[in-house]
Amino acid sequence: MIFSAFERMVAMRYLRARRQEGFISVIAGFSLLGIALGVATLIIVMAVMNGFRAELLGRVLGLNGHLNVYAARGGPLNGFDGLAEALRRVPGVVGVTPTVEGQALVSVRGTASGALVRGVRPEDFRQRPTLSTNILRGSVEAFGEDRVAIGIRMAQRLGLSVGDQLTLIAPQGNVSAFGTVPRMRAYTIAAVFDVGMFEYDNSFVFMPLEQAQLFFRVPEAVTSLEVFVSDPTRIAAARDRIAAEVAGVGRVVDWQQSNASFFTALQVERNVMFLILSLIIMVAAFNIISSMIMLVKDKGRDIAILRTMGATRGMIMRVFFLAGSTVGVVGTLAGLVLGVLFCENIEGIRQLIQGLTGTNLFNAEIYFLSQLPAKVDWGEVVQVVAMALALSVGATLYPSWRAARLDPVEALRYE
Repeated sequence: MIFSAFERMVAMRYLRARRQEGFISVIAGFSLLGIALGVATLIIVMAVMNGFRAELLGRVLGLNGHLNVYAARGGPLNGFDGLAEALRRVPGVVGVTPTVEGQALVSVRGTASGALVRGVRPEDFRQRPTLSTNILRGSVEAFGEDRVAIGIRMAQRLGLSVGDQLTLIAPQGNVSAFGTVPRMRAYTIAAVFDVGMFEYDNSFVFMPLEQAQLFFRVPEAVTSLEVFVSDPTRIAAARDRIAAEVAGVGRVVDWQQSNASFFTALQVERNVMFLILSLIIMVAAFNIISSMIMLVKDKGRDIAILRTMGATRGMIMRVFFLAGSTVGVVGTLAGLVLGVLFCENIEGIRQLIQGLTGTNLFNAEIYFLSQLPAKVDWGEVVQVVAMALALSVGATLYPSWRAARLDPVEALRYE
């Protein structure tokens, strides 16, 4: 082994507090606690940020196409069925959904609010797992004709349930002899969904494609084709193939272009949080340096006696290196266990704290998601642990070198 039994015995003896050097041991204890909390906090924050990105990405891509094909010169896209068939034959494409989308005003018993109306064919609605597997009330089979589906938060906000009616008011009105009259139409609610993302649950209304074409006055046309590919993380190659297929007819916008600012902001925030929280570990490592320097100064007489008894400078350096590294290694392992356990039970812990304090710690209206996500990336965990160990071990090098360089004659001169 690198360390002899004698070196391990002396190092562990120095780590145990005795009355005269109790203050030094307290500093070492706080250093251990600081490293443990720093590692745990960094693991938890990185897991939550990863969870945020994965959940948002899953919900965004589950409700929206990986790519959207719009008319080349704007306006409605005509002849969409033939174009959709051509796109389905493109390698990597797993589905194409004709869509009519527009904004409207939802009116219920004198209460009005804005909504995003999306028209899709009933069979496409049923084949979209994010929607079909998250129906809370009603059924996907009832979606069709003049029956629509709304989000759970819109239903709660407007006091709606399955079988009730809502009135949609189009932004473009009918022109008559008395001026422009708003176009409105009543629809029956067939299903209420909960996809777990506030924006969609609060403002989306899904209706059958034919009804949407009539409502938005785009007969025999759609506003876009939603294209789903087998691997949305490698969207560039698929975009090039689809763009070549629709050249001159349509223009292609992929999910990265549509949500670029949002996911870029998440990535920047994640990097900044990693940098800031790494400072906690650095502060704890400096505490190790200060406690070890104080230990070396306090043990000067012991070092001199060991040297006169035959201990080499290398042995003295290894003793103090082992003492300081033990604090860092134990603190890092404790932080690793604490951080992973916290991530595995983070939603239960949130509910417990909410119940004890009576406050909402994760407001869906602010954070978009209804549950606190956490996804542990073991590659990042290894990176955090390696950084903590490197800082902890590096912090012991200078104090150990000072202990090894101590002159026994000078240390015993006034003893």
